[in-house]
Parts: sequence; structure tokens; C-alpha cells
Amino acid sequence: MKNLAQSNYSSALETVRNLKTKYGNSWDSIHPESAARMVAQNRFKTGLDIAQYTAAIMRKDMAEYDADTKNYTQSLGCWHGFVAQQKMIAVKKHHNTTNKKYLYLSGWMVAALRSEFGPLPDQSMHEKTAVPALIQEIYDFLKQADAIALNDLFKRLENGENVQSLIDNFETHVVPIIADIDAGFGNEEATYLLSKRMIEAGACAIQIENQVSDAKQCGHQDGKVTVPHEDFIAKLNAIRYAFLELGVEDGIIVARTDSEGAGLTQKLPVSQKPGDLASQYLAFIEAEEIAIEDAKEDDVLLKRDGQLVRPIRLANGLYKFKEGSNIDRVVLDCVTSLQHGADLLWIETPTPNIKQIAHMVNRVREVVPNAKLVYNNSPSFNWTLNFRNQAYDDMLALGKDVSKYDKNNLMDASYDDSELCKLADEKIRTFQIDGAREAGIFHHLITLPTYHTTALHMNDLTAGYFGTEGMLAYVKRVQRQEIRKNVSCVKHQRMAGSDLGDDHKTFFAGEKALKAGGEKNTSNQFETQSKKNKNEERISVLA
Repeated sequence: MKNLAQSNYSSALETVRNLKTKYGNSWDSIHPESAARMVAQNRFKTGLDIAQYTAAIMRKDMAEYDADTKNYTQSLGCWHGFVAQQKMIAVKKHHNTTNKKYLYLSGWMVAALRSEFGPLPDQSMHEKTAVPALIQEIYDFLKQADAIALNDLFKRLENGENVQSLIDNFETHVVPIIADIDAGFGNEEATYLLSKRMIEAGACAIQIENQVSDAKQCGHQDGKVTVPHEDFIAKLNAIRYAFLELGVEDGIIVARTDSEGAGLTQKLPVSQKPGDLASQYLAFIEAEEIAIEDAKEDDVLLKRDGQLVRPIRLANGLYKFKEGSNIDRVVLDCVTSLQHGADLLWIETPTPNIKQIAHMVNRVREVVPNAKLVYNNSPSFNWTLNFRNQAYDDMLALGKDVSKYDKNNLMDASYDDSELCKLADEKIRTFQIDGAREAGIFHHLITLPTYHTTALHMNDLTAGYFGTEGMLAYVKRVQRQEIRKNVSCVKHQRMAGSDLGDDHKTFFAGEKALKAGGEKNTSNQFETQSKKNKNEERISVLA
């Protein structure tokens, strides 16, 4: 947003000057310019400020996607504020803007990495308070990135550099976050209460799934149990009421359906009239015809098309859906959610197949023409194998020779440079573009990328560090790469706020401030020669 930092600065400058006049000599040591800088460096005062600001961004982006599917959005899942901060710093560095780049908060990663119980599976066993706590932590780190970057710019301005335009047009690191509330952590009142905490922490978009909250499973595992539509609608309403109560009128609800892979339900809803939602849900239940005299004591029976039927019930009391009904259930779930307040859909799928996704979305769009997806580009998929299989089938259909490929062993590294595998990799590269155009995918995300990158990097570093490379493994693979690629945290003291803190100490204590910067600060070793030369040239010009 243009001119925001400077307008905040100018407004704060005038306010503090007026306050100094009002309170007289007791405020003599307060410098309006310093206070105004601090105000400009902390644009968002509360999480609600963030939620309102980012909700408006998402609404704008959704409208732009409706106009042109090239305007899809993306995010990566982050399990710590520092990870999110470094992601957005890198986004600005490599792409020059944060436009259409979001953050994702994965319930899976909260369970696996943030629970006081220790690592847990994705089954809603972690503390619900861990979710809003992580949202707040992420935005604290993003706000710190703003403060550090703007502080650097103000210092350069004080030293005579012409960076006023960079200050006036500063783009914040704060971006929308789509936050996973799992299945709502209880009944609709529990969902409402947790939603409020998430919104107050800064969440503008809340993703909720239609599983039973006390039997919730990861979307890519077996044993999923869904709830009747009426139960899910109540939770959609609870989230909307939370947004409205807190003044986030543009808040986004992402309704996820797990019906594609779910074969069970816990409840049989009560139908009030033929064809209502409860009736449609009951029609998916697998049942067997039965004569009344053959019914057992305490059997549950239904009347279906004039016949008495007994729903198939497992020993644990759960009911089975009909085989092959999953896609029809997905479509009904999606249409129903959009007709009852949801803004975006999330369909969990078994593989990343655009044709299969598009088939479901197109059916939904027959009823709700502007239906669009948030899609999980999940690490639970074996992307290489899936797309090599797709490429194999495409080549076979085109009559190409595939005899040199073993269909049962396409992961073999010997195929990596083959025609088939290059075709597969190109399909992976364009998956998001193609999905946005053909399958209504507005937002592409990877749920667990930073979980996997952390594990991979630790694997590579420890292999060398504890082996013959010793310290060279760290220097060569980490520090030297940080220097070469200008990664912000190579000067970790600065990234943690040391330079920012030094300036604040100067504001507070003047010349008496005890500062961490100076000749003996070893971070000076990371000043590159080119930067030193630029500084010397600037000093020469000023002289």
C-alpha cells in the first residue's frame, strides 16, 4: 500500500509534538522524530488490525481470480514465527512483492511440533490454545521484520541516502494466513470460542473440516468419520458469528470436505421432509432390506423407497456409507457449504490429479458458478511417482514406445533424465497454473514443506559435520551459501533485533546507551567488500 509508512510517520510526528506541548518540560527528553519512527515501524497495533487488513487482501484477490485464473495465490505452511519471517523476507527479496503470497498454518504441524504433550499425530489431541498462540507468534515475527527493515531505511535516510521513496512505499511483510481449526475442537460453541482467539491473534481465514471432532484423522489417513451437514453448518455459523462479533466483516471461511476418503459417519440425522439435507445424507448410508420380524432387539431401522432397511453398523457404533458414493458426497458437501456461508472449498484428494479435481469442481459449479478451491499440494502425495504414472499413461495413449519403462518401478533414479520423467516434471512444474485454470484452484498451498526441509537440511548437515568434513560441512553448505545468497539471517544478531534494540536504547538513554554494535561486534565480519566500498563512496560524496 502506497505512502503508508510515511503517512504514519507524519501523523505520529504531529501527535507527539502536540503531546510535548501539552505536557511541557517533563517530556523534554522525548524526541518526536524517534517516537514517530517507532510508530511507523509498528503499523499493526493488534491482531484484529491484521485480520481486517489481510481479509480485505484476500477478498480483493478472490475477485481478481474470478476475473482471470492467472491470478491464483500461494502459500507454504510454517510451524514457527521465524520460519514464516524468513519466508516472507525471501519472498520480498526474490519476487519484489508479497502480492498473492500467503501463509498457511497447519494443524498437522501444530500437533507434530508445537504441543506440550510432545510430538502427536494429526488427530486433534494437541492443545487448542497452541493454534492462536502460533498465529500470534508468526505475526510478531513478521512485524519485527517490518521494524528491522524500516529501521534500516530510516538510518540510511539519516546518513544522507535518498531512500525516502523506499520508506513511503514500504510493503509490509504481514500477509494473510489461512489457519487450520481442524474439526473445531468440540461442539459449535467450542468452535466459536477458538475462532475468536484465532481471529484476535490475526487470522483472516479459518479452515474447518467436516470430520467428527473427537475422532478426527489426518486427511491423508484412513478411518475418517464425517458429520451430517446440519452439524457442519452450525460450525460454519459459529465462525461467521466470531468474525462479525470482532468486526472482521470480510473474514474468510474455508470449508473442507474429507468425504472423498471417508467411509463412515457417527450420526444418522433426522429428516423433516423428503429430499432435505438429512434425507440426502441418509440416502448415502449402506443398508440392507429386512422384514420387521427379522429385526433384532435394539436394531436401528429406516424406511427407504417404501422398503424397511437396516443401516450397516460396525461394532464401534459407526455407520458405513455406500461404496462409490464418495464423489457424490463431496459435491453435496461443497454445494451445501457454499450455500451456508463458506467462501472457499477444500477437497482432500487421494492423488494430485487435475482431471479428477476438475470433475468434482465442475459439478459444484453447476450449482454455484464461482466456486473455487484452496488445494493442498500435499507432501503426503508421492509427486514424482504420481506424475510419472500420468506421463506413462499419456505416452501410451499417444502410441509412444514405453517398452523401456517398468511401470511398477518408475521411481528408479535411472529414469531421471528420460523423456517420460522430463514430461512428468513439466506436469509438476505447471500443476498450479493448470489447476488454477482447469480445476478452479484459487489458492495452492503446501501444508508441511518446512517440516520436510528442516529434516532434509539436518540430514545433510549432520552427514558431513559428524563425518570427515567436520566444520567444513557447516561452512560450505550453510554459512557460505547464506553469504553468497545474501540470506538475511547470516547476521543473526541483527535478525534477532540487536541493531533495532541499539537504536531504541539511543532513543531512551541518549549518549549513555550501552549498545551491542561497534568494532568488537563479530557480525561486522559479514559486511561484504562491495558493501564496504559503497559505504566508503557514500561517505566520500557526503564529505
